[in-house]
Amino acid sequence: MQRPFNCLTIFANVLLHFIFLVKEEELEQRKWEFDYVTKMAQFYKTWIEKTFSRKIDVQADEMIARSGRRFSLIDVPTILQDHKSRGEDTFHFYLTYFRPLWTDCTCEGYFAENFGMVWWEKSKQKDDTNFLMERNCPKVSHELAHEFLRQSGYKNYKELVHEIWDRHLFASLSFEHYDLNHRKSEKDPHFATIDTSSLRL
Repeated sequence: MQRPFNCLTIFANVLLHFIFLVKEEELEQRKWEFDYVTKMAQFYKTWIEKTFSRKIDVQADEMIARSGRRFSLIDVPTILQDHKSRGEDTFHFYLTYFRPLWTDCTCEGYFAENFGMVWWEKSKQKDDTNFLMERNCPKVSHELAHEFLRQSGYKNYKELVHEIWDRHLFASLSFEHYDLNHRKSEKDPHFATIDTSSLRL
């Protein structure tokens, strides 16, 4: 039986650290994307606190993949090692330029305890925040929902999120959209998440 979510449960603040993985030769041209990631991190602080009743702190940084070096290849094991070296008590969320080799998530992401990653698709057009919102932001919310439901004691946290994601993909369920003030809005949306209305939190 699923354990009900208790809003009165006391948790220590979690640090959610977003890490934008970027190739050295693309660093300057993708600065605008990192600016979006920084704003997105602040949005997800609000979203997580409202949706999952968790007080969190957020941080956003770039991780530069150096070019022209023999050992510059970055893959999932490399990222997991980076997560471990930074401290496994911090929730590190990597926004990568490649898909995970294996995942049971159809959103091209992967998660484990205090760890998340998604394939962050690069826009072909500079300053196309609408592309980032629609193609990347919901994937982030997918993996965040997995982990915060898991932390809250839900035994079927994977199935709950995947049922919602399938409805987004195959049943025309719209993503939830939010403006720069983190309010739900379809007029001037800047961020998007999975629909959490069916979650009994």
